[in-house]
Amino acid sequence: MAGGWARDGAVAEQIEASINDELARLKSRRGPVGESAVLCAECEEPIPQARREALPGVKLCIECVRARDAVHQNRGGINRRGSKDSQLK
Repeated sequence: MAGGWARDGAVAEQIEASINDELARLKSRRGPVGESAVLCAECEEPIPQARREALPGVKLCIECVRARDAVHQNRGGINRRGSKDSQLK
């Protein structure tokens, strides 16, 4: 139930929009596809055959992937579609 000046169903629309945004973000982070590289795209070291077979389309060696994953990525914590009240924490 929406309150104040919001129309009926506004809260459900907001929740659905937030879910769709998150799903789009996750889909954009999908793993590689296609033919695997023989050499790492960052350090140019050979990628082991077992890794290339296990992950089709892999472009990075294990060390470079670990280094990339170790970097913390901040995400905004405010719901852009929310009302001012929902942004107060």
